[in-house]
Amino acid sequence: MTKIQFFLLTLSFATLFSGCASQSESASSVSRGEGYFAGYGCATCHRIGNEGGRLGPDLTTIGFRKSKEWLDLWLKNPPEWKKNTLMPNFYLKDSIRKDMVDYLVSLKGDLYESKERPWNKSDLMADPRKRGETIFNSVGCVGCHGVTGKGGYPNNNVVGGAIPTLTRVADGFSKEELKDRIRKGSIPAPANPQSPSPMITMPAWGKILKEDELDALVEYLYSLRPPVSEEEAW
Repeated sequence: MTKIQFFLLTLSFATLFSGCASQSESASSVSRGEGYFAGYGCATCHRIGNEGGRLGPDLTTIGFRKSKEWLDLWLKNPPEWKKNTLMPNFYLKDSIRKDMVDYLVSLKGDLYESKERPWNKSDLMADPRKRGETIFNSVGCVGCHGVTGKGGYPNNNVVGGAIPTLTRVADGFSKEELKDRIRKGSIPAPANPQSPSPMITMPAWGKILKEDELDALVEYLYSLRPPVSEEEAW
């Protein structure tokens, strides 16, 4: 073996072990974060898969719908982002917050692939609107758009400073248009192009939800429209 061959072989082993160490550290961080999640009692309010509370948003897909940067900002001081949030500031140490963020980022809806989806129960399959409401709450749409799509949740550098309500989407989109928008996702236009881009965007839900599930979600969103008043009817 020549010196060059020996050097290349040594370099390849070093790269391999370095990569393994990096993956091991990442896995360890996720594992620690999961432990902190349990230790701080997060499951009291938040659901992951079929376990946990329902006071706060379902987190089964949190790593799919929220960025690592936003999650870090949120855990650092929740009330600073959303003043009326029920989630307290736990004053997490930087190392603990990092591990919890790594854990949350790892939650991309995989549990919905390995277990029965909560909206596929027989009673819900017979009621598209109710099934769509369950999807809306389970995949985390409620975490950005609010209960019954009322909106008002904050976002940076967007017109009005808040995520828009969904109660009037039936006025602006046909069912096919709305389904396509949800399927492909949406990035809000910045109110000020010179400032940092909005941190909250709508992901491409077509990567997680099937066509019939998107249809059910559209049916629910259409049902949010308030009844037409006599003035509007005229």
